[in-house]
Amino acid sequence: MALKTFRPLTPSLRFTELSGFEELTRGNKPVKHLTEAIKKSGGRNNRGRVTSRHIGGGHKQRYRFIDFKRNKIGIKAVVEAVEYDPNRTANIALLKYTDGEQRYIIAPVGLTVGSTLSSGPAAEPIVGNALPLENIPLGAAIHNIEIIPGRGAQIGRTAGSSATIMSVDAGYAQVRLPSGEIRKIHAKCYATIGQVGNIEHENISLGKAGRSRWLGRRPHVRGMVMNPVDHPMGGGQGKSKGGGGRQHPVSPWGQAAKGLKTRPKYKPSNKFIVERRKNKKH
Repeated sequence: MALKTFRPLTPSLRFTELSGFEELTRGNKPVKHLTEAIKKSGGRNNRGRVTSRHIGGGHKQRYRFIDFKRNKIGIKAVVEAVEYDPNRTANIALLKYTDGEQRYIIAPVGLTVGSTLSSGPAAEPIVGNALPLENIPLGAAIHNIEIIPGRGAQIGRTAGSSATIMSVDAGYAQVRLPSGEIRKIHAKCYATIGQVGNIEHENISLGKAGRSRWLGRRPHVRGMVMNPVDHPMGGGQGKSKGGGGRQHPVSPWGQAAKGLKTRPKYKPSNKFIVERRKNKKH
């Protein structure tokens, strides 16, 4: 997928880079019974208090139900269309099974209209098919990975992400996740062959503030330019680091913003981590 650039006729167009949408099926509308309306919360909880800042507005959207379980074992399906999903970075593919049922899945790289897919232990290890980890060849790129058998995919669902199977032994597979972490996952858990599509999504440049507002993102204001009543780092005479003091950067509620480990020290799933993710050095 190539990004689309524009002639700099306006200041915003000069730096705008958007998806070309070549992979999508033209003129295809979402299947209505596979979608539902989304009620916007504006980042507020059931008490009306803001729990997620910088959220509000945006274009009206409908949620697409995605089949993360792939539990129609042994039933073949044909890819009818590849569609845009406003709720995620990846594109989605519409499958029609031989029994007439339609379902959406995450569209991997190389999946085209007319392709035949299936799921189950007997499925071929080709792009788009879902198999248990114990049936997938070592070194294969996978996505949509389950953590608990039957729960549905939870890892590797964003645009361009993929994991790699390192080994399978004693009922567990060692998988190198997109973060670089190597983790043991039960060999009966399902995963889908291939890399998630829409790889160039990370290189998209919105070009103007208005396009962020269409996506429901409100302005993100730095704490340093606020008043002391609004943020611990606000205030000070002129431009000052941390409100005139030398304290470390913190959130509006005083939690350290740099270096604080937020993962619980004794989390039960720690025993499944073989190798921690490595911090990328720039």
